[in-house]
Amino acid sequence: MKRIFPIFLSILLILGLFPAPAYAAPDWPSNISIEADGGAVMDADSGAVLFGKNLHETYYPASITKVLTALVVLENCDLNEEVTYSYDAVYNVESGSSNAGLDEGDVLTVRDSLYAMLLQSANEAANALAEHVAGSREAFAEMMNEKAAQLGCQDSHFANPSGLNDENHYTSAYDMALICQAAIKNPTFLEIDGARYYDLPPTKNYPEGSTVYAHHAMLLPSRSDYYEGAFGGKTGYTSLAGNTLVTFASRNGMTLVAVVLNGHQTHYSDTKAMLDFGFSNFQTSRISDLDSRFSSLGSDMSIAGLPTGDLSGLALEEGMITLPLTSSISDADVSVTYDLGERAPDNAIAQVQYTYNDRVIGSAYLLNRIGEAQETTITLPETTAADSGTSGSSADGETPAAGDSGAEAPSPAQSADGGSSSAPDSQNSGSGSQGSTGGFAIPSVVWIALAVAVVIAAAAGAVIYLNIQRQRREEERRRRQERRHQRLREIGVSDEEFEQMMAARKAARQADRGDRKSKR
Repeated sequence: MKRIFPIFLSILLILGLFPAPAYAAPDWPSNISIEADGGAVMDADSGAVLFGKNLHETYYPASITKVLTALVVLENCDLNEEVTYSYDAVYNVESGSSNAGLDEGDVLTVRDSLYAMLLQSANEAANALAEHVAGSREAFAEMMNEKAAQLGCQDSHFANPSGLNDENHYTSAYDMALICQAAIKNPTFLEIDGARYYDLPPTKNYPEGSTVYAHHAMLLPSRSDYYEGAFGGKTGYTSLAGNTLVTFASRNGMTLVAVVLNGHQTHYSDTKAMLDFGFSNFQTSRISDLDSRFSSLGSDMSIAGLPTGDLSGLALEEGMITLPLTSSISDADVSVTYDLGERAPDNAIAQVQYTYNDRVIGSAYLLNRIGEAQETTITLPETTAADSGTSGSSADGETPAAGDSGAEAPSPAQSADGGSSSAPDSQNSGSGSQGSTGGFAIPSVVWIALAVAVVIAAAAGAVIYLNIQRQRREEERRRRQERRHQRLREIGVSDEEFEQMMAARKAARQADRGDRKSKR
């Protein structure tokens, strides 16, 4: 607490010296529209959402789910581990859904299975990988939801690794952009996802081996939908999800992620429109190249005559910011928060966030670069009395900071008159909150009271948050049901007919299992 207080005051001082502009920034570009029900284009470096349609509405993702599946697998497996395909992994899929022709008993590596899943969109490969990592698809789905939460997703719930129809399997355009932003930071994911084809080893159905090919038309120069700069992505389709698509593209130092949900056979043209919009209207830059208002953190500072200590160990990380081409950093507002999430680095002190007309366009963490043993150099002094005749350690056992000119507070073992400038005994007999030259330290009872207040506030906030989340989940479930009913009406199927179709499909799978077991 004592370390944060002077830093907080220092940053407030800096923001006061460089106030945000009082005038309104130019309008955010808006010359774009898409046909899909949901969509987004995000700058992968800054996290800024350049355009969004129904950004936080939930939709069925279909096979773009496999981006998250691949990310979880890569973080928990070695590529050379062997995956044995179970009967359930191969046949617990919808009839006619995407597959790579793999069968029960086939053994492939994790690498082989990832290529089959991402290029061929093989559902049996997704199932087998899930079983290999977590023991079951259900346990793997829990891992998917945990990972999504870590990435900041708030609108999603994943029920299987493949993306096949399930009313409890949904996401939003914003959440899917976050997942893709994380995935493309993994070089192995990029290598696999960006491949045009891959040769699988011999299997039961293909003794000579087989080849899987990329399905994403924007990656293929021979296709009319090819997009220059596109380097990865994933396609998806089910009868309820419609066309879904995620695409990654890079031009002129800017990397974009585009997401289409519930597309109406315009998923490629919608994606092109969003990518063109992003590349034509925005630029990405390092925050440190545009904003110097935090550069004074490297110097000793004082506030109202109270030294804050040597802040040279603090540094703003190399964050990125996205701005319209027609604007500058002076059009952005800046704020500082100390409420850091789970994704913050361990040595983060605060987060500096940039907004443009209330739209988040970038952020960077303020980091403490010095070691734990030196952290007490950034603190309010217990006393400002200089003991010019004494050398050695400070009162708390730490070596004085370089900017302190060797001055130190008397240790508890020193007598009140042990230094040439010490105060009379009568002034030192109190609680220690008053130093001999007017310096002060905040009494411990104040910190205890503040800590208790923070704990109470956090507990109350947690209760409120859980209630809001519960209400939100109920509302999302209701909206998903309404969208499913609407989608069924669009394709001319009643609710009763849909339930009959699902029951018949389930019975057919069970019968197929029985036939195969009897043949064995």
